[in-house]
Amino acid sequence: MLHLDFTQPPFDVLSLAERQSIRKNTQIRYLAKNEHLTAEELQYLYVVIKGQIEQLLDGEFVASYLGSDHSDQLNNNDWFDSRRLPEPLTENSPNTGASQTYQFRAVEDTLLLQVAGSAVDKISAQNHLVRQMLSDKLPERLKALQQRRHNKTIDPASYNDQQEVQQIMLQPVIDVNLLPVHIVDANNSLYEAASIMTKAGLKHVLVRPLNHLEHRKETRHGTGHLLGILTDTDICRAVSDQQNPATTTCQRYANFNLRTIKASDEIGDALLTMTRYRIHRLPVIDRNGDVVGILGQSDMLAHIGHHSQLISIQIEQAKDLTSLDTAVELIGRYIRAQHQNGVKIGNISRMVQTLNAQVFTKLWQLIVPAEVMKNTCLIVMGSEGRGEQIMRTDQDNALILRDGYTHPDLAQFADTFNHHLADLGYPLCDGNIMMTNPMWRQPLKQFNAQIGLWFKNTDPMHGIYLSAILDGEYVCGDESLLTQVRQHLKVAHRQSDPMFVRQFARAALQFGDVNQWWQKFVPLLGGKSVSEDIDLKKAGIFPLVHGIRTLALENDILDVPSSKNRLKALVQARALTQERADTLLEALEFFMAQRLSVALSTDDKHARQVNPVTLTALERDLLKECLAVVKSFKNQLRQHYQLEIA
Repeated sequence: MLHLDFTQPPFDVLSLAERQSIRKNTQIRYLAKNEHLTAEELQYLYVVIKGQIEQLLDGEFVASYLGSDHSDQLNNNDWFDSRRLPEPLTENSPNTGASQTYQFRAVEDTLLLQVAGSAVDKISAQNHLVRQMLSDKLPERLKALQQRRHNKTIDPASYNDQQEVQQIMLQPVIDVNLLPVHIVDANNSLYEAASIMTKAGLKHVLVRPLNHLEHRKETRHGTGHLLGILTDTDICRAVSDQQNPATTTCQRYANFNLRTIKASDEIGDALLTMTRYRIHRLPVIDRNGDVVGILGQSDMLAHIGHHSQLISIQIEQAKDLTSLDTAVELIGRYIRAQHQNGVKIGNISRMVQTLNAQVFTKLWQLIVPAEVMKNTCLIVMGSEGRGEQIMRTDQDNALILRDGYTHPDLAQFADTFNHHLADLGYPLCDGNIMMTNPMWRQPLKQFNAQIGLWFKNTDPMHGIYLSAILDGEYVCGDESLLTQVRQHLKVAHRQSDPMFVRQFARAALQFGDVNQWWQKFVPLLGGKSVSEDIDLKKAGIFPLVHGIRTLALENDILDVPSSKNRLKALVQARALTQERADTLLEALEFFMAQRLSVALSTDDKHARQVNPVTLTALERDLLKECLAVVKSFKNQLRQHYQLEIA
């Protein structure tokens, strides 16, 4: 007699008692070719042992579920919960699936294991791991995949420990062991500050400004944002300046341009801030604006236990291309380690963006004199600008020059920069969207004039160029130049044809319907090889990214290039609901994670293609769900911008 395979998800996290309960409530169901599950049978969880089940909605193909005889992986059986109802096709039609149910038809003679839904519900109520894997909420099922991506079987006893490690970057900074707060007045002497440091065993004190009472009365906020910091390095600097510590005030050497972090912010945000600004301490501010502790770099690193900060230090200390190459290789190892540890792909990508920006900054510093750095702004664009590029794929960069500034060697500097990046493993851009192209190396005035031309949309490439600059993110130099470009983007958009955004949105629909696109692979799944793989970028990433980008443009959200921050701003603008934004972000990060898995397991540098046969049952299920999210989002765009149904 056939039995459930308890080494496969979602059953590999069951206790002995739960397995016995499932066995008692499982029976075999045989479906002949073209036979449907009856209405009474849509109350079960099914596991496909042999054969193939087709899922339909109003006669239209939705998905296919396969037995192990159709998979390259032994015992990799698909499962489905027949009770799950259809998701609404668009955000504006929340009740679309309320009275609808899916239909299930055997494509060939098929053998199923039928598990009573009531038994599954009883176990799910007590076992959160099962509940997460079988949830009707896509983000919950994506968490399940993330937590077990590199684990074929999971020991329930160790699962909670693993989950805790994986979620550590999402913890609030208040969970870290904070350093105590010691505050001196700005008119205290350096000697008095040093005495407090020595007694407290610290290398810093916070400094209260001379007029802090007036400022607090005016702002009605806490004092945290007014404080400065004085470190042992500052005191050493004063001594080297031959200042008398007993008479020199803290005001003179303290730094009042202090970066802080909220107690409720995530550890990952604190790490990004420290890495980006190369600082070692962050005052932690409570909801009243007062400092509750100091987050020290060493304490945080001990808490999270990884080495991105060490990579940052190596980049900073690089003196030539060879030493910079070593740091870049460490970034690759960091990515692999974080992914294998199940860290959320969004956290990895944002940290990689920060580290890459430091690589680009260091390389530019090694190439150009300080005068060029002062009068130009280096930016990255595309997925690198959005913070969604993990592998070292094609460069997208530009150089904005201050109006009136020129240098005879700028073209040579740009060529050296782009080709050195290529030597470091960041390929040259096939579309030539790089600073070696004079179009992407211009003074501010010409840059803005060019943007105005792109909004006229007279050339098919203009939409691509505009997409690139909308994703622009600061790397180094004079950041105000990028700020002015973003301000001009708003002006140029407001002056453009009202139909421009509608045309701009069309690109998100150019690759056709994802369900039809998935269906064409189904007949191939039973063969020994698949002639075409699924293009994760065309089918998933691009429609989501460009659709979100278009909605952001329409709503004048032009100061944040990442899809995550655009979604957050769209929720604030009430252009999307919070639930919709969360689902779109989870689907996008699923496709990004799949691309990373392909890149780490193959020699495919572009890492776009995935063979559905090689995926696990859980991954196939989530791929179908994420493709359904893409279809729903594209339908939403069609309706919102009144585009034809393609």
